[in-house]
Amino acid sequence: MGYEYLKFPEGSKFLVTGSAGFIGSNLVEAILKLGYQVRGLDNFSTGKKENVQDFLDIPNYEFIEGDIRNLDTCMKACEGVDYVLNQAAWGSVPRSFEMPLFYEEVNIKGTLNMMEAAKQNNVKKFVYASSSSVYGDEPNLPKKEGREGNVLSPYALTKKVNEEYAKLYTKMYGLDTYGMRYFNVFGRRQNPNGAYAAVIPKFIKQLLNNEVPTINGDGNQSRDFTYIENVIEANLKACNASHEAAGQAYNIAFGGRESLIDIYIQLMNALGKDIQPNFGPDRKGDIKHSNADISKAKALLGYNPDWSFERGIVAATEWYKENLS
Repeated sequence: MGYEYLKFPEGSKFLVTGSAGFIGSNLVEAILKLGYQVRGLDNFSTGKKENVQDFLDIPNYEFIEGDIRNLDTCMKACEGVDYVLNQAAWGSVPRSFEMPLFYEEVNIKGTLNMMEAAKQNNVKKFVYASSSSVYGDEPNLPKKEGREGNVLSPYALTKKVNEEYAKLYTKMYGLDTYGMRYFNVFGRRQNPNGAYAAVIPKFIKQLLNNEVPTINGDGNQSRDFTYIENVIEANLKACNASHEAAGQAYNIAFGGRESLIDIYIQLMNALGKDIQPNFGPDRKGDIKHSNADISKAKALLGYNPDWSFERGIVAATEWYKENLS
């Protein structure tokens, strides 16, 4: 189970973009533990310097401070690299409504720069972050690849365009691309601060500080919350996947469904708190329910997640108790 047993050719080199971010820094850490070389790329627009600090003294790690919107930077970052894990992007559905041009620039142009640089540098595998938001208004559960609706936000559109470019780059140029449609990832190092912070770390921080959290909507909306270890497994298994599995996107989740109000109650119990939340308006562009069918990733990538929501939330809560107090 997991990814600890995965093997790559000796001397393999990975590039992780967005390496100072939540998912990127966890990928860097995991690959270094497996004993391979890692190059990180980040411009610290959303990533944090403390997330890369611990790696700087490791001989197998090098870091480039740079922006994926610059093609020369992408070319330099891809030199001598075998596998690219492209996590650099701006997240948040609500924020994308405020700045659609910026999202186009970073998420579409930046990702295309990375694909082009990977192609020109003969990278073996290009694995990139997509999102469950590409399902848009498609009402059926569980969400299944090939059954998408109309996107509901600029952010979702950028991820849909990434997938179309990736399909083309595999078909036209032979670059093996694999899209990771993440479903509500959570875990250590996820930023609890700011208006657009993810809900789990935000709730944990507010409860630790005895603040009253606000739940958008009635709290009955549900998500397929996915612990970070499962996401690391999916990315690394995609690097080992066949050419036949390339040019496609995959649901990366655990395959469960938790409502926000249930999660909030679990967190209160875990932290020994009793704080009644406020309820606010629904968030623009949000869907009511989300749950993934992960059978395609299991079949074609060998993805076999073993971190349930319950196991992950215990680990995440412990990490925040140690690191936020």
